[in-house]
Amino acid sequence: MSHPALPPAVSRPWLAVAAAIWVVAALVHVAPPIEPLPPGRISEEGVLLTDVIPGRYGAWALIAIQQGTVLLGLEDGPTLIMGDRIRFEGFSNGVAGSARGESYRSRVNVFSVERLGQTGSIPLIMGNAVRERVMERLEPFDDGRALLAGFLIGETSELDRSDIEAMRLSGLSHFVAVSGSNVALFLMLLVLAAGPFALEPKRRALIGLVGLPVYAAATRFEPSVLRASVMAGIALVARLIGVVFEAWQLLALAVVVLVVMDPAITDNIGFQLSVVATAGVLAGARWPIEGGKVARALAVTCGAQAAVAPLLLIHFGSVPLLSPLINLLAGPVVATSTVLGAIGVAGVGFLTGVSAWMAGLVLQLSRGASQWPQITTLPFMAIALGTALFIRWHRFRPHLVVIAAGVALVMILGFGPTLPSPGVVVLDVGQGDAILLHGGDQRFALVDGGPDPTVLVGKLRRYGVTGLDLVVLTHVHADHVTGLTGLLGRIPIGEVWVASTPHETPASREFFVALARSGIPVRTPTVGEMRLLGVLSLRVEAPGRRYASPNDQSIVITVQGLHRSMLLTGDIEVIAQRELVHLRADVLKVPHQGAATSDPDWLLGVGATQAVISVGPNQFGHPAQWVVDLFQSVDLFRTDLHGDVPVDL
Repeated sequence: MSHPALPPAVSRPWLAVAAAIWVVAALVHVAPPIEPLPPGRISEEGVLLTDVIPGRYGAWALIAIQQGTVLLGLEDGPTLIMGDRIRFEGFSNGVAGSARGESYRSRVNVFSVERLGQTGSIPLIMGNAVRERVMERLEPFDDGRALLAGFLIGETSELDRSDIEAMRLSGLSHFVAVSGSNVALFLMLLVLAAGPFALEPKRRALIGLVGLPVYAAATRFEPSVLRASVMAGIALVARLIGVVFEAWQLLALAVVVLVVMDPAITDNIGFQLSVVATAGVLAGARWPIEGGKVARALAVTCGAQAAVAPLLLIHFGSVPLLSPLINLLAGPVVATSTVLGAIGVAGVGFLTGVSAWMAGLVLQLSRGASQWPQITTLPFMAIALGTALFIRWHRFRPHLVVIAAGVALVMILGFGPTLPSPGVVVLDVGQGDAILLHGGDQRFALVDGGPDPTVLVGKLRRYGVTGLDLVVLTHVHADHVTGLTGLLGRIPIGEVWVASTPHETPASREFFVALARSGIPVRTPTVGEMRLLGVLSLRVEAPGRRYASPNDQSIVITVQGLHRSMLLTGDIEVIAQRELVHLRADVLKVPHQGAATSDPDWLLGVGATQAVISVGPNQFGHPAQWVVDLFQSVDLFRTDLHGDVPVDL
């Protein structure tokens, strides 16, 4: 029986040529400097380039106006989505920047916005309809349904930020970065929906070419989606003209197309990870390994992990050591959940619940695996060298493998973060405070949580914190309380101390509502109260009365260790400081990120021989130069310059 001849495959030299073009294009791309808009009042119309995205300092969106792209800082107003045409008024800060890989000419704090209508782009209109359908079908959101939205359309807005970080630390974040498998699933469902019209191969290809822009719009043109969609589009066009491309050639050509269309895309970390991960998958699939499907799947996941590892080290500083293993476990669950979820959203409603339950399992896996070892640059280089030597020798030598594993383990443990026992670590959480106390024997307390729950949870995991005896919120400002809100429900907490009334902020109200739901004991400590934490003793020094300023209302604590003491000051300012002139300590946590709101005589009067300023990038001029100069004669550490600062007590 004869078979029809297959179209000829494109010759392999195409791969080298396409790859070379991509490399050259990436190397010659130099982003032109962005000229900021002048500061002042601005009134314009434009089309939104993104949805409205929740941020650490409020919601924002990018918009294209006549003068270029600007970032809108938004508060209350109409519900807006990508493609909406709006009129807005606000104040430009005159500072250029970038968000999610897109450069903008200024941030505009908006005080008035009016929706004028939707863009005329048919793919975007249809994509928005698909996106709205998915989100409506998944309501009401819980953890599983929130992650399922990520599987289907890459939407993670309903997912807790600490869970997003857990997905990254476990090596599973690529499952919410929509890619080739999601595009293939969408095309399959589209062909099934087309029914008899899609029986002939060329018609199926045409249907796919029409559907790809719609799915790219529904998933918000994420770089991984663009890469996968362009690869699929080239394959479909090739089918129409009778040509077959290999997967490597499709990848190289897709990259060339995207780089030619937008050279700046090479700067996008999502694009970089998507390309190299796909290359790693293709390399792993061709690895000459013996074994069945499990061995082949492990080779694929190892290939992807090895490919993205250098980028992860550059951009995030660590690589999940056991990512291939957790991917091997989670991959089939994610694939099944995605397929069932897509069918459920399409109309078979009960499957949505099953799919969400499976997504919840993946989330539990990621939370557990996020605490597995992470490797940094030096251990990674050692492992990479050992692997290269092993491949070069082509022989399995058990004693060398044992030695290499031992060296890698020593390096992983040896280059991990330092945890004083007993002592304090002033955590580098950006512009704010988060201070970890360790009394020995895994007894921990936390004073404040910084501005970002994702950063805080990641820091605590790095130090092996699995529970907190005590959490202290010194006062109600967001740069101290926001991280604590994301901590609730993630790590067991024995008790919470909070500052006394009457002050509150939106961030503190959110924290107190979450506390009430958690059932954790909450109280305001009294001045002079003592608390033991292992070998550390904590004494409450303030506040002894109510103050007009929330900063002066901060809880102040002296931490006494075996050899030294440390004064944790919150953000107290001159008024409160002058009522605490009796306090002495060996180490001083400088109040209020080193702002010029302190009394210099009081700062020196504490008598500290070591000082720590917890500060991050900011627009307030913290720390004040005179504060830095004041501590020239003592050991001064800053989290923005030195990272986490360990203090032995």
